[in-house]
Amino acid sequence: MLQEAALILTHEYTEDHGQSLGLSGWVKNTRQGTVIGQIQGPQDKVNDMKIWLKTVGSPSSRIDRAVFSNERDISKLEIHGFSTRY
Repeated sequence: MLQEAALILTHEYTEDHGQSLGLSGWVKNTRQGTVIGQIQGPQDKVNDMKIWLKTVGSPSSRIDRAVFSNERDISKLEIHGFSTRY
């Protein structure tokens, strides 16, 4: 089973961590100083990523909160690879 989650993140190391877990998705810095993104992959790996986002993040980040929304099961990946959007 695959799962997708839209999220508000912490910073650029997210792309590297997502790739290391074999996830697909993207991250983007916002003008408000937050990071948003979308992740897709096996539910256990998505859950691992969510824990990392809530508790670790990038070395220079300050995690005030991690919000995950619009979670849904998907039958196949809609995004391939993990990237940073600008």
